[in-house]
Amino acid sequence: MKGTYFDRIVVDPEIMVGKPVFKDTRIPVYIVLDLIGDGISYNEIIKMYPDLTAEDINASVKFASLILDRREFYETA
Repeated sequence: MKGTYFDRIVVDPEIMVGKPVFKDTRIPVYIVLDLIGDGISYNEIIKMYPDLTAEDINASVKFASLILDRREFYETA
């Protein structure tokens, strides 16, 4: 599914063994979610990973929400 959130997150078996990463990076989504869970602010995360934006971080939260909701989504070419 392409859209506001998933234009920012990709899953490719050739990158990080298929774990979701932020587009054009090798930064796994789960790392950012772990940091949020640890109480790290968006600004601090962006300082740690300057290739990311607040919109990327929002996309990771929405992505996790959809996964946990067990919705299926497919990318269309």
